[in-house]
Amino acid sequence: MSSLSLAVRDSTTMLRRNLLHARRYPSLTLNLLLTPIMLLLLFVYIFGDVMSAGLGGADRSAYIAYVVPGILLMTVGGTVVGTAVSVSNDMTEGIIARFRTMAIHRGSVLIGHVVGSVLQCVMSVILVGAVAVAIGFRSTDASALEWLAALGLLVLFATALTWIAVGMGLISPNAEAASNNAMPMILLPLLSSAFVPVDAMPGWFQPIAEYQPFTPVIETLRGLLLGSEIGHNGWLAVLWCLGLAVLGYLWSAATFNRDPK
Repeated sequence: MSSLSLAVRDSTTMLRRNLLHARRYPSLTLNLLLTPIMLLLLFVYIFGDVMSAGLGGADRSAYIAYVVPGILLMTVGGTVVGTAVSVSNDMTEGIIARFRTMAIHRGSVLIGHVVGSVLQCVMSVILVGAVAVAIGFRSTDASALEWLAALGLLVLFATALTWIAVGMGLISPNAEAASNNAMPMILLPLLSSAFVPVDAMPGWFQPIAEYQPFTPVIETLRGLLLGSEIGHNGWLAVLWCLGLAVLGYLWSAATFNRDPK
């Protein structure tokens, strides 16, 4: 077999392994999935009318439309925290040391984690999106091409964050440290335009919300689904995704290939 065929075969095996782990131990995934759902219900049913009034809407439907893209990105950020924990467990429980002695493609272990995490992100986004539709979210103005672009953006962003999470898991001494190291994946959406427009924030805080990866991705996703203006956020979102993906990949590969002490 060629080296490419071996890489594909071994990566597929590792992907199957990670998906089996996720199916057998679903508690971490479910806990991370419940957070965006609870925030969605909280902001819609508790703060929805007040927030909609601030956006110029007559009822909470205006705020549902505004908040759902941010919640979807928060779902991605929360899901990849589980990836950091899973990678850390593999590193600390000795299975990686065993894999190093076997005749398998060296990068297949990380590829399996990344592809498995992206698939879990997509499934989590679909579930949260279904809840959003059930409580009134509608995207009637989006064309099929815009829906496809929105899905592509979500997959690209999930891939970028997953590589960063893999690097965090590789450097963490245990699962608790990995979870703490990956916490910015959950906190950054709270500091973005996910819940309120950047212009409505205090002046000193606006640069924090604007110059971070989640805000341009949220605004681009919002524009694709709701027909709002995207402006420069589109290319900023793609640049953030590509930059984080390359950085995470190089960091993860260098850390994984380092000889164990």
